Amino acid sequence: MTLLSEKADVLRVLEDSRVVAVIGFHRDPGKPAHYVPEYLDRQGYTVIPVNPALATRGESFFGRAAASTLAELTESVDVVEVFRRSDKVHEHLADILAMQPLPKVVWMQQGIRNDEVAARLVEAGIDVVQDRCMLADHRTWM
Repeated sequence: MTLLSEKADVLRVLEDSRVVAVIGFHRDPGKPAHYVPEYLDRQGYTVIPVNPALATRGESFFGRAAASTLAELTESVDVVEVFRRSDKVHEHLADILAMQPLPKVVWMQQGIRNDEVAARLVEAGIDVVQDRCMLADHRTWM
């Protein structure tokens, strides 16, 4: 597996992935951590919001209950999309690596990059996209 940055690789992820778990999902529609997943939902992706505060309150978005952690998910996930600061991404590494089956891709949204975590994910057989926006790439290439 590898770090993906070429158009063809990113396009393949967008075409082949259907289930996206969103770490750091936000309830505020004006924040990218809400409107990007909302856009993906409108494009036919299954979007699973992951945010412990929202899960504790029993909130649902896009017809899906928010999960506290990736460990709660019972379905296979194609992409784990990360909306956390670069210095917080490492906090989710163990959860990602414990997923069964492993996600195909971890996608760190635009402005988010953690080369150390990315290297560990690649070692585990997970493709990684860093510092790219799924919404912008989808609108541009799909």
